[in-house]
Amino acid sequence: MSAWSWLLLQADGSPTGEGRSQSFPSQSDAETWIGENWQGLLESGVEQVTLAEEDREVYGPMGLRPE
Repeated sequence: MSAWSWLLLQADGSPTGEGRSQSFPSQSDAETWIGENWQGLLESGVEQVTLAEEDREVYGPMGLRPE
């Protein structure tokens, strides 16, 4: 089974201090988590995220600030 996680990025696309979120068993679980936690991540300095399955980037970077 694959592990899904979010790459946590600064505004310039470089990794934050944490670098990566916790692992999730499915893409759906990872997407639910980001939907519930994006505001806290933004407040902690995360500006963008990229979804990864193991070491493969699936999509992103996606900005966390509302347009």
